[in-house]
Order: sequence, then structure tokens, then C-alpha cells
Amino acid sequence: MASRPQTHPSIRPRTLYEKIWDAHVVETREDGTSILFIDRHLVHEVTSPQAFEALRLAGRTVRRPDLTLAVPDHNLPTTARVDGDGKRIPIADPQSAAQLAALEANAPAFGIEYISATAAAQGIVHVVGPEQGFSLPGSTIVCGDSHTAAHGGIGALAFGIGTSEVEHVLATQTLQLKRAKTMEVRVDGELGPGVTSKDLILHIIGVIGTAGGTGHVIEYRGDVFERMSVESRLTVCNMSIEAGARAGLIGPDETVFAYLKGRPYAPSGNDWDRAVDYWRGLKSDTGAEFDTSVRIDAADIEPTVTWGTSPEDTAPIGGAVPDPESFADPSKQTAARKSLEYMGLQPGQQLTDVAVQAVFIGSCTNSRIEDLRAAADVLRGKHISANIEWGIVVPGSGLVKRQAEEEGLDRIFIDAGLEWREPGCSACLGMNPDKVLPGKRCASTSNRNFVGRQGPGARTHLMSPAMAAAAALTGKLTDVRDLV
Repeated sequence: MASRPQTHPSIRPRTLYEKIWDAHVVETREDGTSILFIDRHLVHEVTSPQAFEALRLAGRTVRRPDLTLAVPDHNLPTTARVDGDGKRIPIADPQSAAQLAALEANAPAFGIEYISATAAAQGIVHVVGPEQGFSLPGSTIVCGDSHTAAHGGIGALAFGIGTSEVEHVLATQTLQLKRAKTMEVRVDGELGPGVTSKDLILHIIGVIGTAGGTGHVIEYRGDVFERMSVESRLTVCNMSIEAGARAGLIGPDETVFAYLKGRPYAPSGNDWDRAVDYWRGLKSDTGAEFDTSVRIDAADIEPTVTWGTSPEDTAPIGGAVPDPESFADPSKQTAARKSLEYMGLQPGQQLTDVAVQAVFIGSCTNSRIEDLRAAADVLRGKHISANIEWGIVVPGSGLVKRQAEEEGLDRIFIDAGLEWREPGCSACLGMNPDKVLPGKRCASTSNRNFVGRQGPGARTHLMSPAMAAAAALTGKLTDVRDLV
């Protein structure tokens, strides 16, 4: 545990998290909590209906509707949304239909911009935010969804909130919070062939565990992150919550500025120049102290998959299913035994011998154009295994979908035997029609492998888009380096 210099906050070196936090504190209270101003608020259909209803009952309005953006994503089917006559196809599930209808009505009623289910810009909220330039470096961003941490990839302090907090932000544009601890995860060196940002974050979670970041905001540092595209940074920060952290951060740089310039909600003209001048100062100072530091050598990371029912249950693809007795912690032994029973795996079983019946390429973790290109590169000119009973590719937004189609990626997926879908959260979670059948094993690019996450009885193995494409070709967990 690192000690902090006992100097005035304006003098001592500060971390990036501390800089963003300090810039947004409205008031600090005697109990140690602070009132923090929230720059951007993203809402979707799952956690917002109760919040809007509470505002109505209290006779309140939305304080800053211009700082909130509403996008449907969780409950939307990813099959066709309009019929041959251009009419919207009704949502079959009553609860999903009610939540989607509530968002569609609530957003305009409270003066909030709403991206409709059939709009070109619709998509997963954590893809849409950065893509539209609504999410900006140095800003505080909240959403009623834990994977809001993704926006940390552009240098924003972003985190998920609960329904009551959604209401509070709508009403006040603030939140009462306690300052988090800081964690540095530094990765230096070169990632090897076939190793992606998804392999990296799975490896990190495997190292520190799903409770390793509890109470912390993680800042990812080192030349590996500095060389990453914005899409890869969003993937890493997205899964910070799986490491137990409140949020993840990567310092913004010229790569981020180039990505954001010209996007619809980004500043323009002189405002853009002033914003970039400010953003360039958003990095941890030399000598800034972190409460916890973790260092990882990039050379130690291989293409990685999960074997159990927790994101920390990771192993390199060339490894084997661990023996529960190999864990020193008795609670971990128990958890591992339960995981293997649910997953239908045996200790010592080679991961490359594990057959899969389903493939899902998508989610807020891995549904951007970079992800689809990586999967298409593996699948180009090939056909999926006869063992694959169900396989879908779900772009993260309508804009990603259009770009992929312009590049011909959709034809690669379709010709390979996979389904090309409309944007949405899809099979990341069992909240829409895209569910993995009970007992079936899915190679998934999503973020959670919990029991029943992709549907009752579904067995999930997390991996990168390239690794999921490799599994689709062979019908089993496969080292993509053997195919490319």
C-alpha cells in the first residue's frame, strides 16, 4: 500500500482520477463524501422507467436534459425491426415491450434526446456514447449499467449507478459519492501474435481477481495501452467492473483526440481547440502515488479464455482446466468445484478439447468495427464447423453495421455460416430473444460468464473476437494462432 504525500492537493502530484474528481467536486461534507457534478448521463430502457416515474410522482423535472442521451439496447431483438412495408415489428415479450415503450415516451416528455430503435445511430449505449462524441475526456459519465466503465477508454471517469441514483442525476445533475482509492495496472512490452486487448483484460482479471479492484479506480498505464486504438482501450476499461473496480481509466492522448474530432456531440471550432488544450493535461503527474500498483509483462500474456463461472477463472488457451484442489483458498476450491460442475468440465481437461455449440460475437465489450474486422480476418473464405448449432454476429451500433457492410464484412460472416444481426446487447445477457440454449456451450466475446448469464443453463467461455471466430471454424476452443 503506497503512502500519500501530506501536501496541499494543488501542490502534490495527482493521479488522473484525482484530477477529474477534484474538477467536479461541488461540495465536500463532514462525513467525507462529496457532491460531484455529472457531465453526461446515458439512459436505456431497463433502469430508467422507475426513475422517470419517481420524478413524476415528486413533481420534478430533469435539471439538465441537454446532458442526457437516451438509447434503447438491452431488450431489443436483433432480428428485423421493420417489416416489408416499413412498419415496426411489435416486441413479443410484454415486459421488454413495456420497458422500451416507457423509454420512448419518457425521453421526449422530459426533453431528453432519444435515439430510436430504428435510427441509424441506435446501438449499445456504451458504443454510442464515444461514437457520437457524447462521451469526452475528463468528463464524469454515469449510466444505469455497470459497464459504463467502458468510457474510461477515452479518459472519462465513468461508472454504473442504480435506479435511485439515475433519478437523482436526472433531478440534480449530481451524485453524492465517496472518493475511491487508486490502482495502477502497468503493462509494458509487446503483446505477442494473436493477443488482443480482450486477452489482456482477461489476463489482468485472472491476476488480480474479481475483488482485486474493490474500492478502487484502476488507471491502465504503460506503453501497451499507449499504442492501443480507442476501440481496444474501450474494451479494457469496459471490464474493469469484472475486476471489482468502480471504474477504469486510460489517459487521453492524440489517438483519442483524432477519434473524437468531428463527431456529432464533440466540441468544434475554438471550443475544440480549448478542449484539447485541457485534455492534454489529463494525465497522472510524475511522482503521483497510487494506493495499489500491479505490474504485468506483456510477454506473459497469451490468447486467453475463461473455464468457469467467474471472469477471474481464466487460463491461456494452451492450458488445462485446473484442479479445484490446486487453489490454496478453501472458498476458491468450493467455487471452482461448483463452476466445473455447472460447466460440465473435468480437472486436467485440455481447453482445446472443449467442444462448443454456439458462438456470439458482439456486446459492449467487443462489437466495434475493429472487433468485427478481427473476426472476419479469421473467417474469410472459410465455413464454420458442423458442430456449431447457433452463431450470431451483432454490431454495436447502426453506424458500425453500415461501415461493416460497406467493407463487406457482413458477407464474410454470412458466407461462413453465421447470422448477421441488428445492433443491440443481444446474447450478452438473457434479457432478449438471443439466448444460448440450456446445456449448450458458447464461445462469447461478452464480459460475463456467470451462471445463466446468456440464458438458463447456458455455459459461457469468454474470449476475443478472433478466438470466437476460431472456435466457430473448429467447433471447439481453439488457439487462433494455429489458424492465422
